[in-house]
Amino acid sequence: MHSLLLSSAVEIARRIRSREIGSHEVVLAHVRRIQRVDPNLHAVVADRFAAALEEARSADELLASNRVTDLPPFFGVPCTIKEAFALEGMPNTGGLVARKGRKATRDATAVKRVRAAGAIPLGVTNLSELCMWMESANKIYGRTNNAYDPSRTAGGSSGGEGAIVGAGGSPFGLGSDIGGSIRMPAFFNGIFGHKPSGGLVPNSGQFPIAENDALRYMTTGPLCRRAEDLMPLLRILAGPDGEDSRCEASTLGDPGGVSITGMRVVVVRHNGIVRIEPALEDALDRAAAALAARGAKVVEARVDELARSLEMWSAMLHAAGGASFAESMGEGVPIKAGRQLVRWLVGRSPHTLPAILLALLEKVPAMLPGRAEKLVAQTHALRHDIESLVSPGGVMLFPPFPKVAPKHNRPLLAPLDFAYTAIFNVLQNPVTQTPLGLDGRGLPLGVQVVGVHNEDHVTIAVAKVLEEDFGGWAPPPQFGGL
Repeated sequence: MHSLLLSSAVEIARRIRSREIGSHEVVLAHVRRIQRVDPNLHAVVADRFAAALEEARSADELLASNRVTDLPPFFGVPCTIKEAFALEGMPNTGGLVARKGRKATRDATAVKRVRAAGAIPLGVTNLSELCMWMESANKIYGRTNNAYDPSRTAGGSSGGEGAIVGAGGSPFGLGSDIGGSIRMPAFFNGIFGHKPSGGLVPNSGQFPIAENDALRYMTTGPLCRRAEDLMPLLRILAGPDGEDSRCEASTLGDPGGVSITGMRVVVVRHNGIVRIEPALEDALDRAAAALAARGAKVVEARVDELARSLEMWSAMLHAAGGASFAESMGEGVPIKAGRQLVRWLVGRSPHTLPAILLALLEKVPAMLPGRAEKLVAQTHALRHDIESLVSPGGVMLFPPFPKVAPKHNRPLLAPLDFAYTAIFNVLQNPVTQTPLGLDGRGLPLGVQVVGVHNEDHVTIAVAKVLEEDFGGWAPPPQFGGL
């Protein structure tokens, strides 16, 4: 059981195909792990354990029958799914009280693709209300805790995924990211997370979902405990589905063909808004040194335009149009954010405070039309500048957040911190969040590996190298190891 909870999905699938282990054994091991850790995490908000175990038995019977010779890549491997993705028969509320009791009648495209690849979903995981905050908490399911310290946030909005994968309960999960919602939970919970290039993976079948050009800023991607799973999962997820109008066909490269020798590695230490804590700066230096030792050409750079990251992100989302956040909160009828704030103060609002505040603040870009248009132009210029600075075949190392996983509710006191991840959504760069060990308090450290658009394989290749040098995911000691 120990090795099953430490292994990558690729390795588990290999062992199932070779009949060293059975799918039922694997699924049962992960079900038991979730049952052990989730009372402290509150990450899995609805399970399908009985159905998953039955699907695993069927997989074992199929394999024993010798009726198939060409098994899908993740045959018999368990996984978890963010509740925002439609998974047939499971809740699909997006953390919105008005949708409580709503269940999916079909699978989202990404879910359909991982299931076609043989994966077996164990359940759905917690998220922030309407997927728009740094903590995974809502009025339906409550709050998810960090895998390494329950007094700290698991991140948002894919925090349930980050926590359960980080605690060893699932080899991989599906998340979505429009401002850091894959990368922050991956960082805070010590695992790998990949935000694909804009337009690479369809977002169809999710609630909430972006509209128009914001479909390219919103990305669907994997969270994994081992880096070798990232590219195989991305290959399964990528490509148009006929529903997502902004998804485009693209040729995916091979991480195995990427050489670190001679690679341009640009180190950018901060964004000019919030400085990072020393432990993360040291981790950034160690990552750069490790790549330099393998022959990379490491340079340092300042990108002053990053100081407008949040303004750019907000302006680009506003320019994309579509339903307002207040309309999404009201299921098509805008809520009165001021009234909801008053109700929240007396404990009577069905909404979380971050969602209410976002509904109030989203009007700001509309009040500054000239400024908003200028910011959109500056964002396009910054995208060109970043890609020129990094150059094809290169990467940028950039902090994922100014500090390690904060205590619960602290993000409300530092709302600018997510600028470190949000900017790359509107720039549409691929980013692989990579763990770099633990700090003196036993909390995960990490770095964002940023690449040129449609060079997802390059950032994943660098993540695999850093995993070799730093060990990757370290199981949280609070659960007594694995």
